[in-house]
Amino acid sequence: MQEELSTLVARAASELPQVRTRPEFEAAKARYVGPNGDLTRLMKQMGAVPKEERPAAGRAVNEAKARLQEQFDAALRRLTEAELAAELGPPVDPTLPSPDPGPGTYHPLTLVREEMCRILRKVGFAVADGPEVETEFYCFDALNTPADHPARDTQDTFYFPSAARFGNVTKKTAGEKYLLRTHTSSVQIRTMLQSPPPIRIVSPGRVYRRDTTDATHSANFHQLECLSVDRGVTVRDLKALLDYIFTALLGPGTKTRFRPHYFSYTEPSFEVDLSARHLPKVNKEWIEIGGCGMVDPAVFTAVGYDPAIWTGYAFGMGLERLAMLLYGIDDIRYFYQNDLRFLRQFA
Repeated sequence: MQEELSTLVARAASELPQVRTRPEFEAAKARYVGPNGDLTRLMKQMGAVPKEERPAAGRAVNEAKARLQEQFDAALRRLTEAELAAELGPPVDPTLPSPDPGPGTYHPLTLVREEMCRILRKVGFAVADGPEVETEFYCFDALNTPADHPARDTQDTFYFPSAARFGNVTKKTAGEKYLLRTHTSSVQIRTMLQSPPPIRIVSPGRVYRRDTTDATHSANFHQLECLSVDRGVTVRDLKALLDYIFTALLGPGTKTRFRPHYFSYTEPSFEVDLSARHLPKVNKEWIEIGGCGMVDPAVFTAVGYDPAIWTGYAFGMGLERLAMLLYGIDDIRYFYQNDLRFLRQFA
């Protein structure tokens, strides 16, 4: 039997390197270790081997199986490498010029965000960031949003399970729900809790709401919000900053105006309209662009600021809305489709 096993291994060693395809490999493997294979046939003869010779015969069979398996593995690796090489095609010469038509470009939303941050940095605002998954405290409670406010309803907000499901539970977040932030105002709360006044920050970022997607709405979009806290800050300072921002962004002759509104975290609150000669008027001179107001004293109390000493303003706007106005884009969905024909226009 030992001689037959040696012959079997030697035959496999000469045959398997000649295999070129998977079907050929499977057929060859079956001839050796399949139900009717040569090794299987020899193993069935173990019952006829004298008892005193069985240990040696068993070792010989195991050695033959191991050597065959090594040869099967080597043949399979060779086939796999050949298949991969065939899929990849001929080798690439890294010294050749790139086949790409040209360099990439920033996304239009990135262009608008960076320009707005550049404008605001010039007047002392620092860029602040925060997590997109928030708790109710940062997104609603600290912003003076009542428990029965419609924005907190599941029809408007994407909620997660309780904070305990996520770990990292603090006394402040225990029992609260996690949610995808509906605005970047939560960054303002985090900044005020971590830093004493005065503060001047701009917080751009992605936000989420349960909006039905159409030409002007999306369940995820981008906001840019500003907060300024100091002694003696007034509505006049807020109006002056907005005039500066939109004049820097849109050019001389740009005008802004306030209309009374309600936000739970500012008092008084205003809607902001702007007018610029070169923007599409859509049958009206003024275009609504965002919301603003003086920070409500209740917000300062929630973060430990003394509202008798400190005052501040906050405003926010959608980056998509700005980009649509600046570039004449009529459908918000273009921003998220990754269509190179659209994106290359901003190179």
